[in-house]
Amino acid sequence: MVKLIAYYKEPADTAEFDKKYFEEHMPLARKMPGLIKAEVSRHKGFAGGQSPYYMQADMYFQSMDDLNKAMMSDEGKATAKNIMSFAKDIIVMTTAEIVE
Repeated sequence: MVKLIAYYKEPADTAEFDKKYFEEHMPLARKMPGLIKAEVSRHKGFAGGQSPYYMQADMYFQSMDDLNKAMMSDEGKATAKNIMSFAKDIIVMTTAEIVE
């Protein structure tokens, strides 16, 4: 299993970001073919330290091939276009293989 991880730095307007993210972006993302699970977490920091990120999203797929197909699908392209319309300056993305 693999996941696409998106980290978001703190936006200038958290209320506006959250509105766009949860009302526009996540409904699009949940339509991506092959998506097994999507979860969104707010960072709180650890041991008295502040996290460099405001939020993260983890999108789970059975394989890297499934993730790539999802990203190239019409739904994936619409999802990417949407997030870039309001978060291109605060998003960092990576992929990871689930090993345990």
